[in-house]
Amino acid sequence: MRPSASLDRSVDIEWIEVPPDSDQLDFGDAVREGLCRQDKRLPSQFFYDAEGSRLFEEICELPEYYLTRAEAEILERAAPELAERHPQIEAIIELGSGSAVKTEYLLRAFLETRDGLCYAPIDVSRAALEESVERLERDHEDLEIRPALAEYEAGLAELRALDLGPTLTLWLGSSIGNLSKPDAATFVSRLASDMEPEDRLLVGIDLRKDPSILEAAYDDAEGVTARFDLNLLARINRELGGNFDLDTFRHVVHYDDDSGAVKSFLESRTDQRVEIPGAEVAVPFREGERIHTEDSHKYGPDEIEALARGAGLRVEEQIRDAADRFTVSVFARA
Repeated sequence: MRPSASLDRSVDIEWIEVPPDSDQLDFGDAVREGLCRQDKRLPSQFFYDAEGSRLFEEICELPEYYLTRAEAEILERAAPELAERHPQIEAIIELGSGSAVKTEYLLRAFLETRDGLCYAPIDVSRAALEESVERLERDHEDLEIRPALAEYEAGLAELRALDLGPTLTLWLGSSIGNLSKPDAATFVSRLASDMEPEDRLLVGIDLRKDPSILEAAYDDAEGVTARFDLNLLARINRELGGNFDLDTFRHVVHYDDDSGAVKSFLESRTDQRVEIPGAEVAVPFREGERIHTEDSHKYGPDEIEALARGAGLRVEEQIRDAADRFTVSVFARA
């Protein structure tokens, strides 16, 4: 256990910074590769420029977009019990920490039941990390903070080398839904391979439900999700000199029950040709042709159990919100 007296608040927080993988496609390469395919697509990772991030914050406040509120409800209610049931935890690591607002329910609860705690947020956004670290350092004197500016696995590797003790690793925001189910299974298996018996993995997972509820969450009445999707084309115009006319594309959402995925597309309203000098490509579109921009995968309880078994884990508990829309699932070594 880390006693609070050992934390020297006069010392600057030690940051971990891991440069991005040089093998990753840059934006221009990704646009050229994705739009020259027969089944056109753009990687959803490029949603989050400054304007995309602003629009996503707006999406989280929409009445149709229940995910953020449902997860926050669960964490606020369950955090004290989680802290009591897991007295062994000495550090909380968070993948894709963002603002860490919901995480604070857990941090407060765990700090109330022990003398000190280490929080290690991992994110690729320096601005988000700096803002959250400044707030948490100010509001929680007994919290040791080890931020990592890095991709998930690179940050995890650096943090594990620090020997932080038994850890609770958080993967919130239904981020697991951004991966295909085979890719999610592979990633969870990699996380599990480094877990010790006292460690725990806590994952926010959106549940399968009525398609009308799911489709409304990704295609709201005010059109904010449409603007978020269309911002990909606007970003191509801004950064790559493209001449997309956003009025000639529309946002389309479809829930595929077989895969459990909400699929998002940008559909051309007309025959047209788009020049993108920065990607060294000109792209023809037929009327009705679509660009696949995102899948958001939803899970049933049995799929969550299967995910755990495949990774050599067990589901310790699945905690649901009052409306039965979302689960925060806790995994342990089998």
